[in-house]
Amino acid sequence: MARSGIAAANLALRRGASVTCTDARLNASRVEGTTAVYGEHRRADFLNADLVIVSPGVPARQADVAAAIEAGVPVIGELAFAAALLAEQGVMILAVSGTNGKSTTTHLLGQLLTRAGRRTFTGGNIGAPLSDAVDQGYDCAAVEVSSYQMELCGAFHPRAAAILNLTPDHLERHGSMDNYAEAKCRMFHQMVLGDWQILPAFDARLERICDVLPGRRAYLNDWPGVRIVGAPGAGFQLTFDEIPGAAPISLEGFTLPGKHNRENVAAAVLLALCAGVPVERIDVAGLAGLPHRMETVAVRGGVTYINDSKATNIESTLVALDSAPAPFVVLLGGRGKAGADYERLAGPLRSARGAICFGEAGPAIAEGLVRAGLAPMVAAGLDDAVRLAADRARPGDTVLLSPACASFDEFSDFEHRGRHYSATVEGLPA
Repeated sequence: MARSGIAAANLALRRGASVTCTDARLNASRVEGTTAVYGEHRRADFLNADLVIVSPGVPARQADVAAAIEAGVPVIGELAFAAALLAEQGVMILAVSGTNGKSTTTHLLGQLLTRAGRRTFTGGNIGAPLSDAVDQGYDCAAVEVSSYQMELCGAFHPRAAAILNLTPDHLERHGSMDNYAEAKCRMFHQMVLGDWQILPAFDARLERICDVLPGRRAYLNDWPGVRIVGAPGAGFQLTFDEIPGAAPISLEGFTLPGKHNRENVAAAVLLALCAGVPVERIDVAGLAGLPHRMETVAVRGGVTYINDSKATNIESTLVALDSAPAPFVVLLGGRGKAGADYERLAGPLRSARGAICFGEAGPAIAEGLVRAGLAPMVAAGLDDAVRLAADRARPGDTVLLSPACASFDEFSDFEHRGRHYSATVEGLPA
């Protein structure tokens, strides 16, 4: 009974259902008009239900959920529950998944669709739950989709769906990279002739899984699909091959920094074209980014402070380090993920002013960097890390929070961590 559970309960109530909400926490949020079973789960509530709607944080193997499935009770995730009702209303769903970049790509896609005149909902795994889109008069929905949401995906059916990339993440839930990949690819299971599955180029695992799934294929950075041509300056553009109605699109007005953001907008544009948006209605000039993604939050003492709290795994942080203005001090830490190899960060850190490791995973990160020949500093928590960074940085430097870890040792989520970082930086001497 967090954000998606509350949204699903309210939607079910609006549709005339009798709703029981259950959460192992005693202090979970309550929804007026429902029966609240908090502090425990009663097996009978699951077995006697007409439908069980599961929040993405709850795995299908949870004992009560598994018992309901075994008993033949329909069990779906909140995303699938909302998507089925949106399909009845004729709302086109465009889905974005992948290990990294999916939030920004979804945000960019939502802006592109809105600029093209579509009444667009943007949300899903980011921002508002998909249940909030039902009965609101939308034409289409730009939906971020997580592997957790695809575990109980029901008949989820996007018109076009993209997997941006696939690197190790959430293996404590999925168990293996093959299972993780198969969860992502469930977005394509309900596709029909004319729908689009969009994959990163040269990913043999995804190719193998998707070759037996329906939908037309397009690629990111290969043909048929989209490529980024040229460099910032004259002729910098997206080019397309075998995408109906597509023509080159200039990137000159796209101002978000970094190669990764150019890849994100390429995926967003490809999705919009696959959804039938005419190429002349595609406008990438001045598209806005998201908070907590390489967001400049303050300048203090001539030092620029950047919040990249959304970087919750090593791959995301490597992307941030690649685009960070030098010289820089980077803050790394939080709750580590299973199998994380922090030595991989050493290469781009060799030119850094310093690395400060904090939080629950701080000692492990520092140990990996020391093995790679670096001399990181260790801080107890994020507040200490900011103070150490402020002491270490010089005018003209950048201090970058790009943690490579989840936030749950100190904070409720990456947004909470990002806001706390920004507030701490604001408190530094001007």
